[in-house]
Amino acid sequence: MPEAHIDYDESSVFTPENLLREARRQKHIPPGEIPNVCVLDPDGDIVRHLVAHGKASRNQYWACYHTDLYDFTHDGIRFGIVGCAVGASFAVLVAEEMFASGCQLLISITSAGQIAPIRNPPYFILIEKALRDEGTSRHYLPPAEYSHLQGVLRDLLSAAPLPTPIPLDIGVTWTTDAPFRETPGAIARCRDAGIHAVEMEAAALYAFAQARRKPVICLAHVTNQMAVEAGDFEKGDDNGSHAALALLGAIAQLWLKKTEKQK
Repeated sequence: MPEAHIDYDESSVFTPENLLREARRQKHIPPGEIPNVCVLDPDGDIVRHLVAHGKASRNQYWACYHTDLYDFTHDGIRFGIVGCAVGASFAVLVAEEMFASGCQLLISITSAGQIAPIRNPPYFILIEKALRDEGTSRHYLPPAEYSHLQGVLRDLLSAAPLPTPIPLDIGVTWTTDAPFRETPGAIARCRDAGIHAVEMEAAALYAFAQARRKPVICLAHVTNQMAVEAGDFEKGDDNGSHAALALLGAIAQLWLKKTEKQK
């Protein structure tokens, strides 16, 4: 099959709004919007923690065919969260549907493997750019080596330390579609390029964000060294949920204050 030609200036025939319209019709979902601030939780640990402790409930207006969205409140902020949307194409599919459903800020917080050490895992990285070694980003942006966090969001999050005990480093990741093809040569080349971690969603989410002009922030929770030794993939208390929620709350507070000032 010949490679598809991509017309970046053309609108798509198939849109998330139309898909959601038909899903609402078929599933008898009433009209309504999801929370302004939404979270992608590819590991699903945050969602499971919230549900297990009675802190989250299914959103009745979410019409996605493939996922459930849960509402929860943290630090006085209402969030929507989708768990287990792993990989670039799935993450962007859900992101498209979130913004079509009323989301105004999306934060992705995904597990990542350590490439160039910053400290001992687990720790968090604000991804400022991601190597585009996946297949989704090229459908949103012309070919380039990296996709990037929007400058205004980087400035917002790096202007001062976040009011949380959790350190947040700024770094670079490699986004791959093939986690079990992280070979020694590929890892070495990424380390030589100054890449800190490997994950599966950020490059595509940032490409989507730039093309659609939507605010998206991607965080890497560096939890492992590709399990080359036993005892890897430890996230901390409650699988890192407390730390992740503290970070999500701090970021959302900053963003909400900024948007209030702009009104």
